[in-house]
Amino acid sequence: MDKKKKDVRALTKDQLRDFFVKQGDKAFRGNQVYEWLWQKGAHSFEDMTNISLETRQMLQEHFVINHIRVDQMQRSEDGTIKNAVRLHDDLIVESVLIPTSTRTTACVSSQVGCSLDCKFCATSRLKRMRNLNPDEIYDQVVAIDNESRLYHNRPLSNIVFMGMGEPLMNYNNVLKAIDKITSDEGLGMSPKRITVSTSGVPKMIKKMADEEVKFNLAVSLHSAIDEVRTSIMPFNATFPLKDLRESLEHWYAKTKKRITYEYVVWDGINDTDKDIDALIEFCKFAPSKVNLIEYNPIDDGDFQQASNESIDRYISKLEANHITVTVRRSRGKDIDAACGQLANKT
Repeated sequence: MDKKKKDVRALTKDQLRDFFVKQGDKAFRGNQVYEWLWQKGAHSFEDMTNISLETRQMLQEHFVINHIRVDQMQRSEDGTIKNAVRLHDDLIVESVLIPTSTRTTACVSSQVGCSLDCKFCATSRLKRMRNLNPDEIYDQVVAIDNESRLYHNRPLSNIVFMGMGEPLMNYNNVLKAIDKITSDEGLGMSPKRITVSTSGVPKMIKKMADEEVKFNLAVSLHSAIDEVRTSIMPFNATFPLKDLRESLEHWYAKTKKRITYEYVVWDGINDTDKDIDALIEFCKFAPSKVNLIEYNPIDDGDFQQASNESIDRYISKLEANHITVTVRRSRGKDIDAACGQLANKT
């Protein structure tokens, strides 16, 4: 990476137009370059074939395109694909393509490592190195869209921010990336097909609501009892359930959007009737859906998947209280691509 040159994708379209005017060229040239960068996913200025060689050389003198590179792609026996993505500074993140019979979903990362300390998640054991830039998040989606078309004969249909990192600790860049993904000048995806999953940062949840975002919200909850949640997600001591619930009440009041709770049930940790009753009480203030997620071990014995009987008890009691519940089976476990397993083992 040439540190003297700015990444051209850090410029807005207007800034690109201004740049060309200052170079004595026409402003519309900025529109052409912007289209190459975002809609066409150009990796180099040489790719911009409707722009003169002289102009491309001038761009090369002033800017770089810090594009990601898929360093390694692994394909699971169930069709899941995991990408080890190398960034311009040689750091690595992982992203996943999850196929079903009706859709293909991109699970993308927002940080190198993670800002939080969930004990059951492999990513949390990695030191947070830095936030991803908007273009690095965008590039993950483009790469997975290309793989979806190549291996599953259809474009990417959904995006979840459930990869490495806490998205709301990289709030501005995540929202800029989503703006690009949903823009007609980018990928043109509907925000209704995008879900941002957070472990629960109350201040930022309120900020999202106030900014009237159009995408969906999921909360990685795992317990509605403070003592239990803090024991498995220590940051809960800083962002307790009372504050989280208040922020979610604000979210629903502003957006009227249903809240999804991601929830793993572990043996001996949160598998009692008391745990279930607390979850039901927590869900009652707004329309919600609970995704019961199969646990994916990360090599230590502290967390074990709860019994089928415990899961069935959760399902029965949630449904009896008119709370939508689904059981989400893990995909890509054979390549460490399942939920909670992303840890740059590739």
